[in-house]
Amino acid sequence: MNREKYIRRVTLTGSVVNFILVIFKFLAGIFGSSSAMIADAAHSLSDFASDIILLLCLRVSGKPEDEDHAYGHGKFETLASAAIGLILLLTGGGLFWDGASSIIKYLAGETLESPTWLAFSAAVISIVAKEGLYRYTMLAAQKTDSGALRTNAWHHRSDALSSIATIIGVGGAMLGDGWRILDPLAACLISLFIVGMAISLMRPSLDELMEKSLPETEKEKIVRIILAVPGVIAYHRLRTRRIGSGRAIEVHIKLAGDMSLRDAHDAATLIEKRLKEELGDNTHIGAHMEPADGTPREKPADEN
Repeated sequence: MNREKYIRRVTLTGSVVNFILVIFKFLAGIFGSSSAMIADAAHSLSDFASDIILLLCLRVSGKPEDEDHAYGHGKFETLASAAIGLILLLTGGGLFWDGASSIIKYLAGETLESPTWLAFSAAVISIVAKEGLYRYTMLAAQKTDSGALRTNAWHHRSDALSSIATIIGVGGAMLGDGWRILDPLAACLISLFIVGMAISLMRPSLDELMEKSLPETEKEKIVRIILAVPGVIAYHRLRTRRIGSGRAIEVHIKLAGDMSLRDAHDAATLIEKRLKEELGDNTHIGAHMEPADGTPREKPADEN
């Protein structure tokens, strides 16, 4: 199946489930008198928003190379991952503010409403649904090597874990007046968890946007492939980076000074072939060939 279509199908499935959960959890939070459940619903709303952003960005990132984008449109997928993380960060900050406000009111003597079984049941359903979405989306991320899908999968997992905190907060608050603070306290804990998750998810996307090199393990693999090609004596100026799910590699290859142009071209072609076999067909490779003895060719007079 086409990679972009597969990612789109997985994301669309998640968006439908998230939309249903948003409505259900908001109603459960309102009619079940639970600020923790409302916070949980807001988290699911951020999931739904991130699904929409990812679907829109995938329409762009899946486009082939063109005159204005020689390396393709993979960065839009990276941008989608960063946007999802930003949504999480803003959501977590807003939920913490709401939960802290309720705690302050409680400590000031204001009586908080007791959550009901409706809110508790909604949290249980949310855990089952979101953990299922996490496993489904993470499997798709591994198949497609999609950073955006991987980010979205962890977004689903964070929602499932936040629902666990909701169960604890709602269940505790249902025990009596002295325990009512547990509900807004759970909302604050959920928000802190969301903020931490947002930061951890945004970091790889920001690294990619800042052109960070590939991990050392991948660079070592690239070097082994290059040096294993017959005729290659050495290499230098190796530069690497990610472009969405793809990679870009630029390298200078030292070949024997008396090697024919055809043999040098064949060596460079073999390097490109082996690197794409190992790293994927959407790997961009630029190999500059030069003589190992370092002696530059003599330029004609009209080139000086």
